[in-house]
Amino acid sequence: MKRRQFFGDFLVGGALLSSTATTLAPQTATSPAASQPGSPDNLVIERPASGKPHAGKVLAAIQPHVDDLPIFAGGTIAKLVSEGYTGVLIRTSNDEMVGDGTVGDRVLSNERDNDAVAKALGLSKVFNLEYRNHQMDGISREEFRQRLILLIRMLKIDTIVCYDPWGSYEENPDHYVTAQVVEAACWMAGRDSDYPEQVAAGLPPHAVQEKYYFARGPQLVNRIVDISPWIDRKVDANLANKTQGPAGDNGARLRAKLAAQKLRLPILGHDDDSANRAYIKNFVLDYDSLYQRGVPSDKQIGRTYGLEWAEAFHYIGPSQSRLDRYISENAIPL
Repeated sequence: MKRRQFFGDFLVGGALLSSTATTLAPQTATSPAASQPGSPDNLVIERPASGKPHAGKVLAAIQPHVDDLPIFAGGTIAKLVSEGYTGVLIRTSNDEMVGDGTVGDRVLSNERDNDAVAKALGLSKVFNLEYRNHQMDGISREEFRQRLILLIRMLKIDTIVCYDPWGSYEENPDHYVTAQVVEAACWMAGRDSDYPEQVAAGLPPHAVQEKYYFARGPQLVNRIVDISPWIDRKVDANLANKTQGPAGDNGARLRAKLAAQKLRLPILGHDDDSANRAYIKNFVLDYDSLYQRGVPSDKQIGRTYGLEWAEAFHYIGPSQSRLDRYISENAIPL
């Protein structure tokens, strides 16, 4: 569903301040996230880090469509970049199905928005793979995977942010195909026997060490990221997504509608720009998570864990063999 249309219909329908989304029940910071069946007990809250602990590392933010990362992971991306990552944005589809005008008009407007999203999140380079929108279940996964492995090796990508390949009840083929191919590419990129011609061309094996996977349905959540200091950057990224995101002029429209009724919402401010920003922050990222199929909003997640704003992920970190772990825990100096 087109998110701008959803929020526009929601506004016009007069139901702006109500929601049927499930609210997370209060719980401790080490308990599993509500509405996320099967979440582990060893859930980690990732908080802001001082300095640049990730300096020298490369982050790849990967999305099928221009509106995916801004909604589900924009705060975490902005956080990691501010903590030292060099970031790139990889968009896998051409977004031809959403927007006004001809197919060419839609492709161009979404490409421009994608560039603006990258800039808002501090990502330094954009790669558009341009697969046909909503038709990625018919492409060659091997060819897609090979392209991603080339990028992982060439850019020396350390960390990935993408859709969860194990997310449940995902009907969009672009989402689940991208996620599954990314997962395989992260592993195969570290093997010298896979695509040896790339190695011979000067691109040595390079395995991705960390993955932040998000979903718009139930998933195994084991990491909550505090995005409170970066919430305005996330708002910026969503405002940059004019063609298909929840931004548009919904805030300005609501402000004008209320003014015609001799009413005013103070949070909308006194101009259209303030109204549009407030709409994203106070309604899209707070009240409403209907389009996320019951996945709690950033505000709801934060409230559950004693934070102001937060995003939820299935996180996979660097692997350690049983031998390495035993040595680190038991070795003593000679």
